[in-house]
Amino acid sequence: MGFIIFIVVIVIIIFWMISLFNRLVSLRNRRQNAFADIDVQLRQRHDLVPQLVETVKGYAGHEREVLTRITEARSAALQAKGIDDKIVAEQQLSSALAGLKVQVEAYPDLKANQNFMQLQEELSDIENKLAAARRFFNGATTEYNNAVETFPSNLIANNFGFKREILFDLGDEGRKNMEEPPSIKF
Repeated sequence: MGFIIFIVVIVIIIFWMISLFNRLVSLRNRRQNAFADIDVQLRQRHDLVPQLVETVKGYAGHEREVLTRITEARSAALQAKGIDDKIVAEQQLSSALAGLKVQVEAYPDLKANQNFMQLQEELSDIENKLAAARRFFNGATTEYNNAVETFPSNLIANNFGFKREILFDLGDEGRKNMEEPPSIKF
């Protein structure tokens, strides 16, 4: 009878150790998955931001080009001295204005400020998603670290190579840079 109780206790301890080990593996995998989510957001930011910046620069550059042509043509028309010069200058101004009409008709929202607002919204959205992914990662890491460091799972963790993992924080350089506003150059 005592031998059977001893075997039952040993079996319970083995199942308990397996349960603790499986929990540690599950928490480690959850942490790794959380970091993969951060990678996805970082990739999105790395891919999207330059595309958005170039798109806005191109859109703003095109609008600037049309407005510059109109301004230059108007200036030339005002400075024209003879009739022939005025005709040529006015034709250039008409051509520039027609180009603006075509652009406005083709792109009714040809307004750089809206594109810059769009860029700002996209950047904010990406940063918010990245912050949420970092928070989830830090939560998963904290839960994992708690399991690695608390008794009795720390006994299993120490014997099977589970160790405390770092949180995704700003670091010294990041904290220093956080005090400066981000710069976006066009």
